[in-house]
Amino acid sequence: MADSALAPKLRLAVQAGLLLAVAALAYGATTNAADKLARQGIVAGFGFLRRAAGFDISQTLIPYAAATATYGEAILVGLLNTLLVASLGIVLATILGFVVGIARRSPNALARGLAATYVETLRNLPLLLQLLVWYVAVRVVLPPALEPAVFAEGAFLTQRGLFLPRPDFSGTGWLVPAAFLLGIGATLILARLSRRRIEAGRTPLPVLAAGSGLILGLPALAWIGLALAGRVIPIAFPARGPYDIEGGLAVQPEFAALLIGLSTYSAAFIAEIVRAGLDSVARGQEEAAQALGLNRAQRLRLVVVPQAMRVIVPPLTSQYLSLTKNSSLGVLIGYPDLVHVTMGTVLNQTNQAVEAVAITMGIYLALSLVTSVAMNLYNRRVALVER
Repeated sequence: MADSALAPKLRLAVQAGLLLAVAALAYGATTNAADKLARQGIVAGFGFLRRAAGFDISQTLIPYAAATATYGEAILVGLLNTLLVASLGIVLATILGFVVGIARRSPNALARGLAATYVETLRNLPLLLQLLVWYVAVRVVLPPALEPAVFAEGAFLTQRGLFLPRPDFSGTGWLVPAAFLLGIGATLILARLSRRRIEAGRTPLPVLAAGSGLILGLPALAWIGLALAGRVIPIAFPARGPYDIEGGLAVQPEFAALLIGLSTYSAAFIAEIVRAGLDSVARGQEEAAQALGLNRAQRLRLVVVPQAMRVIVPPLTSQYLSLTKNSSLGVLIGYPDLVHVTMGTVLNQTNQAVEAVAITMGIYLALSLVTSVAMNLYNRRVALVER
């Protein structure tokens, strides 16, 4: 009895001792790092974030002037660039992965073979090698800046990127992107209503056709309405300059190579996840749907894929996390992401190594946690509920 009563106290004492040891180790490491930085004339802390950066960044999603911007603003620009390529990569990789994964189970032998070749090739090649192929090998075959390839009116393609017309949505022009977001929201509501109709045994709504009309039609109506009201949205067209294409919207080769490489590489893994999820659905489910007169596309969309999502979502979350973290490889092809800006230029100019590492690690940790929470919430919605 005495031994059993002492056991909880002993475990508590051991845990307290371990906690104190870890705290002492962290304190010793912190004080040691601060002492060495002080000897080198480096003041520890995050005050450097308010100092002027003085360097330019090739791609910025917010106003950024090298002469007046601070290191904090430079890091924010790098973070937004990371979020841009990661979010677009997740969308493209998901679409491509689902298409290839469904093709892996296609009754057409050619489609199955092409899908299998895609998966086995891309997932067995290092991602860094694929990024270099997209950036170096593909870029070499593009026309030089002085002899650009012209597409339609005001669209140019050179080794320095793709230059497109850029509309100005300032002023009342914000109504157009607002209408686009409204169309997406209406489509999501329509999809939820269609799911409820399916669960009630009623005919589903035409979500694909109606959603496409909402997402494309509402911005078009907003654009036309502004034009009729005399609020024409100005468009900046790119034009040939003495050395390069000037003006317009520039899609830089670093961004394009990183986005394509991340999307195609991650899609190969997502395709296998989708294939495994589809195989997990009992064959009788598809046969029952076929007996009801549903064609193959309807069987997949209404019966098989919704049931497979409970198996697909958990490993899909890991792929989203990997894609976001793999975006840091863009530093090797010159893409100005969070790692390139913070661990590269900012660290080299300020010598605040500990702070730069802490900021970078903290941001990636926050992104991973937010992604995990969002996917876990979605997983609860698609998971089967025992009755």
